[in-house]
Amino acid sequence: MLTQLHGIYPDLYGNGYSEKEMDERFSHLVEKHSELFGKKTPAIFSAAGRTEIGGNHTDHNLGKVIGGSVNLDTIGAVSKRDDMRVIIASEGFPVVDVDISDTEVKSGEKNGTDSLVRGIAAAFRAKGIEIGGWESNTTTKVLGGSGLSSSAAIEVLIAEIFNNLYNDDKFTPIELAKIGKYAENVYFGKPSGLLDQACCANGGIIGIDFKDNDNPVVTPISISFEDYGYQMIITDTRGSHADLTGEYASIPPEMRAVAAYYGKENLREVEFSDFLRDMKDIREKLGNDRALLRAYHFFTENKRVDFMLQTLQEGDIDGFLQFVEESGNSSFRFLQNVYPSSSPENQGLALAIALSEEILQGEGAVRVHGGGFAGTIQAYVPERMTERYIKGMESLFGEGCSLRIAIRQRPVSRLI
Repeated sequence: MLTQLHGIYPDLYGNGYSEKEMDERFSHLVEKHSELFGKKTPAIFSAAGRTEIGGNHTDHNLGKVIGGSVNLDTIGAVSKRDDMRVIIASEGFPVVDVDISDTEVKSGEKNGTDSLVRGIAAAFRAKGIEIGGWESNTTTKVLGGSGLSSSAAIEVLIAEIFNNLYNDDKFTPIELAKIGKYAENVYFGKPSGLLDQACCANGGIIGIDFKDNDNPVVTPISISFEDYGYQMIITDTRGSHADLTGEYASIPPEMRAVAAYYGKENLREVEFSDFLRDMKDIREKLGNDRALLRAYHFFTENKRVDFMLQTLQEGDIDGFLQFVEESGNSSFRFLQNVYPSSSPENQGLALAIALSEEILQGEGAVRVHGGGFAGTIQAYVPERMTERYIKGMESLFGEGCSLRIAIRQRPVSRLI
């Protein structure tokens, strides 16, 4: 079985992986499956984590984003069952056991993987697709709470298992992403956009325009930052995401409150020039300056994504890095998601950005990564400075806090 994977590893992990380490990882996965379920030849699935490259918090208002799947993944060994139970034994977590013959929302399952299983099953059933049970054990290298979307990775993994085992891979990665988002929004109880799931489901770097949310436009981008002498590094500041749901959840409705001034549901339906003209009246009516600042971020970030896509397509790495810096500054100043307003003494992300700028001295670029408030920053570091940068980050946030990230080319899929 392992020899079948050797030709697949480069599409999953780039050039910086250890074949021996990967062989041991997948061997342990299969052995554990036999131990748990008594089956020796399971199917093997993989779903990547993701990195956000541009479009911070714009997708939930039908905006534009850039993201990519990364070389950190969740892998699962899977066998079919003859009943309607889905059993998932994730390494380090309690076993999930869900009877998917019942797909009603369960309030007691909110914020749990069982809610995702039930929600994804419900989404397949709503499309008129027959589903069935399966059992799986999983292990992951996508760090939880790291901004690399461990939750979206497991969502699209579950969706792809249903898709492959029972539907001959009928649904595209984007369709699987929408199924995962539905489960997260309705069953799990988190008001996320589609960015995380779309990037985890697709391979490589993609630009996504969510103007038509049911049919987002995906633009693949072929580029390797390493070819231009830069290493993407994600640094985990190891701040807790506990009790931050309210911080994340405040962003979409505040943006939509500005859209509502125009009788619209989302900011994408509003002209930036009209917003600038009407700011005084909107401010008086809303009584919420932060909502206006977040709307300003939305409009300018949407334009910035177009420029970032253009620079990537043209191979203009210097122009791209300039826009990365602009995006980070806009998130800090206008979107205000670098530290929680409810806990201003906790500013690990701001510290990480400050130290990064001190180390880089105007080279490369650095920005908040993902949802923000706690978690990770993203830096593009010249190769010659990589070791010094990582050492500097570790001096503040601890050994192993910084990860070298490569872009994964393969979408969520069954490997064997």
